[in-house]
Amino acid sequence: MTLPRTYGRDDPDAQPPHRFAAYKSTLLRAPVQPLIRIPQTLTETSGLAGDWSQVAGPLLTDLTRQHAGMAQGQRIVVAGRVMDEHGRPVAGTLVEIWQANAAGRYIHARDQWDAPIDPNFTGEGRVVTDPAGRYSFVTVRPGAYPWGNHDNAWRPSHIHLSLFGPAFATRLVTQMYFEGDPLIALDPIANATPEAARDRLVARFDLGLTQPGFALGYAFDIVLRGADATPMEG
Repeated sequence: MTLPRTYGRDDPDAQPPHRFAAYKSTLLRAPVQPLIRIPQTLTETSGLAGDWSQVAGPLLTDLTRQHAGMAQGQRIVVAGRVMDEHGRPVAGTLVEIWQANAAGRYIHARDQWDAPIDPNFTGEGRVVTDPAGRYSFVTVRPGAYPWGNHDNAWRPSHIHLSLFGPAFATRLVTQMYFEGDPLIALDPIANATPEAARDRLVARFDLGLTQPGFALGYAFDIVLRGADATPMEG
């Protein structure tokens, strides 16, 4: 007989709340009534059945070489492992990233501040974790950018990551920051995560990942469940 798999409980005090007063847009979008669990149907439970190779490939792992010329900015390698609550590798999951360019500008119609657009950088990538749960991207370090949350507000350099399980409804989303960035302490989005778990969102410089004469390396592991889970966006 196959026993049902049990999962470690997430620490609710380590996850950001739906409503965080300093992060003003959460006051408009946070639920005001108790959440209702909706029964899942085939739409929520089906997907590519773990075969993400159809939407990933070598070109999507190097964001600096997706166009006619090389992307502008400090090249970096971002790599790590995706693990469950017991430190076991999570293989075959799709890791997707998106980010601003080196000047802090997104390729998006709503991003209209006057930082330059890099025609050789779109800021999107995908990779599937290997049997050891490892992933790796080559990209450029994103720039900080202003946002309208409060006076003189600037978002720290960050990369958005999403991870897909066996179905689209199992998607998890988080953000990765860079160690030593003074803007992290001033950022309401980063500070919505309780202080005890905030460090889990910070990538560390790693000389072993650094490619000589080409790119600096940053290590960022992701834990999906349990008391040490990476804080995720609700």
